[in-house]
Amino acid sequence: MDRLNEKLPRRAFLGVAGAAALVLFRRGGRLTLGDATVSIVDFGNDGKRKGVAMLAKVIKTEAEWKKILPAASFSITRHADTEYPFTGALLNVHDKGVFRCICCDTAVFEAATKFDSHTGWPSFWEPIAKENVVEISDSSDGMERTAVSCRRCDGHLGHVFDDGPRPTGLRYCINSVALRFAKA
Repeated sequence: MDRLNEKLPRRAFLGVAGAAALVLFRRGGRLTLGDATVSIVDFGNDGKRKGVAMLAKVIKTEAEWKKILPAASFSITRHADTEYPFTGALLNVHDKGVFRCICCDTAVFEAATKFDSHTGWPSFWEPIAKENVVEISDSSDGMERTAVSCRRCDGHLGHVFDDGPRPTGLRYCINSVALRFAKA
């Protein structure tokens, strides 16, 4: 402890701790110091992998998100709502390309993994790269599910279920308004 005091005076330590607390406060206590950057796999619109990139985590206030997102996209990506089935603009899109997060443009699904699940939402059997999404337990609405979010901006995309087709047996059930389709 004495060595720490020699290298980092108490005022400097308190300044760093205060800055960290401010970052934690701004993110509602969800951010840890290691979360300022994320590792994302970058893809072209043709689905070809470009490489891994360390990028700044996209952090905005509610007001900032509200300004840049359409109302439905804001409600779903920032508050984990769900669009009505069979209403999404991307439900019947089957062109070659990449589905990107509407909030930060991170590639999250490739058109080649999209299938018709007859559920009313775009469905995929795997994300374009596991590094680009986060899966967390979701017990909202009285159900046990796994929510899927964009790793770079924490935007809620939808849910994943274990009733999908081969080769994974998974069904990523994703809200159209959480995505932007980039045609190859």
